[in-house]
Amino acid sequence: MDSDKCLDRRTFKFVLELSNLLDRMQNTRTISIIAHQLLRSAMSIGANLNETKSSSSRREYKKYFEVALKSANESDYWLRLLHSQSSAEIAEIEKLSDELNQISKMLGASILTIKSKL
Repeated sequence: MDSDKCLDRRTFKFVLELSNLLDRMQNTRTISIIAHQLLRSAMSIGANLNETKSSSSRREYKKYFEVALKSANESDYWLRLLHSQSSAEIAEIEKLSDELNQISKMLGASILTIKSKL
């Protein structure tokens, strides 16, 4: 599906931009812990979308989208925490937060579409 490819590309770009931001940030203990958790959950979004390629059923396909959405929700938490802990890079964090919100909406819409076809 074209929408799946778009979502895959946007998720991949999101993680690249996020990792570039995190690499530039001050490395305090708190920021380091948040960055680690945030990067893991953000990478999980794309990894689960990639797993849909080998799904053996529509239910399994939907499940990977649901896990990706849960990872997006977790990433939102960590991104908000990062925003509250950082005095620098606020505009970039907000841009990433907006993109994550759009990705989450796309994941939610995809899940609803898949559910309607089950």
